[in-house]
Amino acid sequence: MQAYGLTVDRFLDHAARWHGQVPVVTAGQGEDAVIGYAALKDRAERLSGAFLDMGLVPGDRLATLAWNTRHHVEVWYGAMGVGIVCHTLNPRLTVAHLTAMITEAEDRVLIVGQGLGDLGRELMAACPCIEKLILMDGDAAKMETGARPEIEIEALLAQSGRPATWGGFDENAPAGLCFTSGTTGAPKGVLYSHRANYLSTLRCLQADALALTGSDAVLVAVPMFHANAWGLPFAAAAVGATMVLPGRVTDGKSLARLINAHGVTVAMGVPTVWLGLIDYLDASGEETPTLERVVVGGSGIADALLKRIEDRLGATVQTSWGMTELSPMGTISPPARTPGAARASGRAPVGLDMQLFDANGVALPEQRNVVGHLKVRGHSVVERYYGHEETALDAGGWFDTGDLAEIDDAGNLTLSGRSKDLIKSGGEWINPAEMESIVGAMPSVGLVAVIGRFDARWGERPVMVIEPRQGHAVNDNEVLAALRGKVADWWLPDRIVSVETMPLAATGKINKTQLRATYGAA
Repeated sequence: MQAYGLTVDRFLDHAARWHGQVPVVTAGQGEDAVIGYAALKDRAERLSGAFLDMGLVPGDRLATLAWNTRHHVEVWYGAMGVGIVCHTLNPRLTVAHLTAMITEAEDRVLIVGQGLGDLGRELMAACPCIEKLILMDGDAAKMETGARPEIEIEALLAQSGRPATWGGFDENAPAGLCFTSGTTGAPKGVLYSHRANYLSTLRCLQADALALTGSDAVLVAVPMFHANAWGLPFAAAAVGATMVLPGRVTDGKSLARLINAHGVTVAMGVPTVWLGLIDYLDASGEETPTLERVVVGGSGIADALLKRIEDRLGATVQTSWGMTELSPMGTISPPARTPGAARASGRAPVGLDMQLFDANGVALPEQRNVVGHLKVRGHSVVERYYGHEETALDAGGWFDTGDLAEIDDAGNLTLSGRSKDLIKSGGEWINPAEMESIVGAMPSVGLVAVIGRFDARWGERPVMVIEPRQGHAVNDNEVLAALRGKVADWWLPDRIVSVETMPLAATGKINKTQLRATYGAA
């Protein structure tokens, strides 16, 4: 067989050659910006040449601090195509967190999106490793005097853009770097190889997974700065699907306009995004008739919200589970969801093995219909974190996800909560996920989270934080009544807090670290 390196540049090569006129759309304040795959590839190749002329070499890290836009896609492929590592940064993190990540990665170039120029300049001042700042998405250049100038991306292309040859390096070379979201602990870097991303893309495209085709228009509402945007910039290009990028705005009104303007058939994002969309549709009376499927992930989704999304959008909801450390897809429900499997996160496409263990790391003798600690292994699973010498795997080569989970007879995975989220009260364990599922089904509840609060007598006691659904109020007695008889009385929260807005990580997950800092102290 021929030697054929599994490098991610081949996805855009394929799209440009066989689907060259298929559009990649970026939401605009006036008209949306549209470019075909062939033209996008041409620009990305010229960016590659500009990066090389800056002195970047394969293996160097280039950081992006940007939204879901065409320019960001061009930078991804322009860097990865010549072996430069694309380090995606979360614009919603603090300067201190971003500085630590940039410094650890030793990023040489920082590329920032619309409205992030001042943050980029602040990071340049704090990070001596950054040699150049590049502005994109229409931000005007503001040239600085000094050793580390900045330039706008169109000016960079005009001055030093030249086609560069893609590929030709080892498929095990690093392609991207992403730090974990840090919602439950300190962020850690995950370094993705080309081979891992290539094989992960093939897993995603299976008929029982994302099942994308060239006839689809895909709304990428999951951030490109987190976990490869679920691999969608690779997967959409691989099949020549229309890619619709919302920029920095993902409110319900904006998403409804994009869906209807560009005939979106498949939309992907966290549950909070779709909650905003259906709230807008309910208020406006608009419809989204082209939408066929909505893929949710990033955090669990209550049955009531899942049903509400399907009923209001007339689309099938595919639930999924994944992690930054898994590139990120772990499991996904098929496009035609099995009745009765609404809460399950689906099955694992080929390439990922799963096994349940007890608290001591011993594999459970029975792997079906029991709750255990979930561990995984596969071709796109992290082996060690960036900059760490020690492995992230156990002696058997398994990665501990930190999740409690159950696998049914059909192989469907249902998460039962994070092991770190368990609350130990009086020597006994309380599982927040069970209470969150019950209360999350209440019509008045939008989002809910349960955390542990220090208690001098019991060690910890549960506190429930609720964001009411728009236009509703939450009654504490009704919440407690919904829980009684379904969980043990001693599980009932000592305090119920109603908040106007639940703190979220940029990925849409509820930020329990912040909730603990606010409500978890004595």
